Amino acid sequence: MDGVRPADEVVLGMVAEHLSAAMGQAWQVRDGLAKGPGTLAVRLGPDHTGSPAHLDLDFVLNVDRPHDTTISDCVTGYGATIEESLDRAITMWLGTTGVALLELLVQDGSRAAHFAPDDPDGFPGWHAVHGGIVGWGTGDDHDAVQGWAVQHVLLPHLAPALKGTLEREHLVGVKAFFGGGDGTETAEIRVNGARHEAGSRALAALDWPRPATGLSYARTFVLLVHQH
Repeated sequence: MDGVRPADEVVLGMVAEHLSAAMGQAWQVRDGLAKGPGTLAVRLGPDHTGSPAHLDLDFVLNVDRPHDTTISDCVTGYGATIEESLDRAITMWLGTTGVALLELLVQDGSRAAHFAPDDPDGFPGWHAVHGGIVGWGTGDDHDAVQGWAVQHVLLPHLAPALKGTLEREHLVGVKAFFGGGDGTETAEIRVNGARHEAGSRALAALDWPRPATGLSYARTFVLLVHQH
């Protein structure tokens, strides 16, 4: 796929359209942001890949206090055109990161799952909101990694590598992206948008499927809301 990513205003318009549909409330592009109801906004972060299908998205819960209410994440889409790839990227972001953030607004379990600080499937000492798990790939085992992620909890395995390294006491975003096949493998943990090396190693050490043929990937997101 070759080409140039559309202007930021166009991309933000795509983000606003997806969020409007998800929330049932209007989002509009103004002042270089996709602005939602109340103090919500999304801005485009600095691109660290150069790929036209890659997006760095900053979800701002309170535009009046962006320094401690911004959750950064990145996502790459795929498709026959750049527009299709970007649309898929936003869909994947919304189904993982976005739903966890929207769940924080409603806090009723309708969009994402909640784990208490003492839940054995959660993150010890933190209230966690677990977003969706999306997957993609090729071949007969294209959904193998996603299926594994649905059946196996990640947080207790990642917590030892992450605890003591979290710079915030609230609103910590943790993205997991992993999978591969055909001799390739990726295991990445990003915390508030930055790659976390120890967390990535812990993810790589888990026994998720490595298809012999084809490709299989999964992506999920957890919002650590506050320490207990």
